[in-house]
Amino acid sequence: MRLFFCIFGHQNIIMLQLKNIIFDFGGVLIDWNPAYLYRKVFNKEEEMNYFLDNVCKPDWNVLQDAGRPLAEATAMKQQEFPRYKEEIAMFYGRWGEMLGGTFEENIRLIKPLKEKYKIYGLTNWSAETLPIAMERYDFFRDMDGMVVSGEEKLVKPDKKLYQILLDRYSIKPSESLFIDDNIENVKAAKAMGFHTIHLTEDVNLEQELKNKMVL
Repeated sequence: MRLFFCIFGHQNIIMLQLKNIIFDFGGVLIDWNPAYLYRKVFNKEEEMNYFLDNVCKPDWNVLQDAGRPLAEATAMKQQEFPRYKEEIAMFYGRWGEMLGGTFEENIRLIKPLKEKYKIYGLTNWSAETLPIAMERYDFFRDMDGMVVSGEEKLVKPDKKLYQILLDRYSIKPSESLFIDDNIENVKAAKAMGFHTIHLTEDVNLEQELKNKMVL
């Protein structure tokens, strides 16, 4: 089914043919935060923050999202910070405790959207940890397909990862709406011709979709 929505500019109206909705997972559909685990590990918030800012920090985790094996990453980090050997082992050893659940206000939009569009996922995620989330959350069953950075050994905002999605499912960016909470990922998608929504704390996704006449 082919649907259209309008974007109103200052002096013109652009008719857009939309066939696909593409979701990021973390921060959009899934509430993932290492603090959910490490608040149970450290006695003080400041000690936990130091650990997550300086030891198991975000750019280290991104390397696993890009395909580095978890065991290798853990061993290297333990050699670098032997003082935190046990805590480092917990990052992937107790990774499931970092899942805080789903953003239900966004999850419940998938089924009505699926009546009109193909639904895809494009995520920066370790290929070794994503199965834990997939087993826990039912919404994955409604996906028509997904591209996972850890499997492709590329991470957003690398445009090659977006291109894999386009090629694998024979879709066009001009017919696709991409939703992500990371502005750099959104910028990359927009540069490739995707329609985009940057999901921040101030953005109500359901209302934004209604404003774009998608829902």
